[in-house]
Amino acid sequence: MDNKIATSAEVAESAVLPCVHEVHTDPEACAGLTKVPEALQKPDERKSASRWAYERLVLYIQNFEQQLDAEHEVAMGMTGGDAGVLRIEGIGYFDPDIITFYGTDTSGARTQLVQHVTQLNVMLRATPKPVKEKPANRIGFRLAKDLETSTV
Repeated sequence: MDNKIATSAEVAESAVLPCVHEVHTDPEACAGLTKVPEALQKPDERKSASRWAYERLVLYIQNFEQQLDAEHEVAMGMTGGDAGVLRIEGIGYFDPDIITFYGTDTSGARTQLVQHVTQLNVMLRATPKPVKEKPANRIGFRLAKDLETSTV
């Protein structure tokens, strides 16, 4: 017998995870998130809020990158103050509730954003790659590969 007590919000969230639904003005022009790996298709009580947020961010980043041309990379706009844009070079989480982003800002300075999952607001942006001669970095592929091989 499971003696775990869940709040009504937790029960409601567990009942709908991982539902994805998007509507666009032009479905052909904007490819929304359509593929959710099997491992993320069912609720898992062992996953923390940060792990759930991390996994879903990985899917959105990978999907966003699939829509970019060879001259652009994924970055994220930061809200609040004069924080600017961070070229995403790494993402992680710290259970139970912290997400962190690693990268560089537009001046090339090393940058790390540490954010609580309840404050998570991420705007993905296409930015020109910094070195024209090199291929664009695609972190989404590496992040998705990590999701496939990691366990809770």
